[in-house]
Amino acid sequence: MSDDEEYTSEEEEVVEETREETKPPQTPAEGEGDPEFIKRQDQKRSDLDEQLKEYISEWRKQRSKEEDELKKLKEKQAKRKISRAEEEQKMAQRKKEEEERRVREAEEKKQREIEEKRMRLEEAEKKRQAMLQAMKDKDKKGPNFTIAKKDAGVLGLSSAAMERNKTKEQLEEEKKISLSFRIKPLAIEGFGEAKLREKAQELWELIVKLETEKYDLEERQKRQDYDLKELKERQKQQLRHKALKKGLDPEALTGKYPPKIQVASKYERRVDTRSYDDKKKLFEGGYNTVYAETLEKTWQERQERFTQRTKSKLPKWFGERPGKKAGEPETPEGEEDAKADEDIVEDDEEVEEEVVEEEDEEAEEDEEEEEEEEEEEEEEEEEEEEEEEEEEEEEE
Repeated sequence: MSDDEEYTSEEEEVVEETREETKPPQTPAEGEGDPEFIKRQDQKRSDLDEQLKEYISEWRKQRSKEEDELKKLKEKQAKRKISRAEEEQKMAQRKKEEEERRVREAEEKKQREIEEKRMRLEEAEKKRQAMLQAMKDKDKKGPNFTIAKKDAGVLGLSSAAMERNKTKEQLEEEKKISLSFRIKPLAIEGFGEAKLREKAQELWELIVKLETEKYDLEERQKRQDYDLKELKERQKQQLRHKALKKGLDPEALTGKYPPKIQVASKYERRVDTRSYDDKKKLFEGGYNTVYAETLEKTWQERQERFTQRTKSKLPKWFGERPGKKAGEPETPEGEEDAKADEDIVEDDEEVEEEVVEEEDEEAEEDEEEEEEEEEEEEEEEEEEEEEEEEEEEEEE
């Protein structure tokens, strides 16, 4: 049964129900033989049928529009599903290609690193062989060690540090690479008994040679260890002498870290706002030097101020000088110079008196500070004694 048939049957039922509802209740005696009444009833039914037909046609139009829109949406959804599937397929293909490229690049990088490592180990092997040959060819005896410059590798690490930081897998890989060109393959296919004996004799001689080189290197390493020990001991002795010259403990400079310096007094209770260099110089014993420099600076300033002063000359006599004897000049020779010297001497005495007064004031201040520190120490000792007495009483 199709949708249209269902809709029509539903419509017929609706029409019948509406007709039954709109049919007015008739009395058996009313309207049975009245033609006007029957005509009016037929007219009403026909009007109602037309109205229902209009409603049904409008409903069908609306329904067809909705079906068309639904169909369009379904088509659009199907197209979107197809496009999304294509996009996902493209994305998966792109991811696969990216992953393959990444794996290929990692493999190429690994191969390059292996090749570089192989080349580096080959160069080290050549250098080692050349060094062994040079040691053999060397007749005169010289220093049995050389101090080479440290080469900073990746991240500022030396080659020894990089060797220590290698993992087990890296060491195994390097060992395999090194052995691959150190141990040459034996080409003994098709050899007879005589040739095999010759090959065995050659290998035996090679083993003896390598054992000899190994023994020589071990002895050389022992000698180098002894020399390094001796050098360290000499360095330690020099540092001890240096510490004694500076008035420090003999073992102060031989440790891993530099010696500690006193930068504050243990009796000081106020916050010290001085810089580290000032405190360091102060507690190294340079207070007298600082005080002498301050005095020298003060004296220089006052000396400059004195030399730059305005000098006033004495007024000359315009009449007869009092106490002048007959035959003497108007102004005795050297009188003005003597007066100027007297003025200088008086100024120097004033400056010295001021300096002495300042020194006395500073000495008094120092004495007062020392007395205050002694009083504080006595108070601390009294407090400690009281605490000890209280503890003893509590224990009792």
